[in-house]
Amino acid sequence: MMAQVFGRKYIRAFVGGFFVAMPVTVTFLDRVACIARVEGVSMQPSLNPDGRHDSDVVLLNRWNIRNYEVQRGDIVSLV
Repeated sequence: MMAQVFGRKYIRAFVGGFFVAMPVTVTFLDRVACIARVEGVSMQPSLNPDGRHDSDVVLLNRWNIRNYEVQRGDIVSLV
């Protein structure tokens, strides 16, 4: 009986936390920054300098592009 009560509290806390964390995460990835994977040799030597078929993982800063703060030397990603 005690295990069922503990299990229900755990599930309720998990679901409550999930429904709070999910919108926060989606808003952060949509407005502030997101993670992307760069594959291929098109960005050499800045990304993937060895020329292998590996991919690099980059953090795309959406906040600066929203304010048009792009400077020479910045890498811009278009989707």
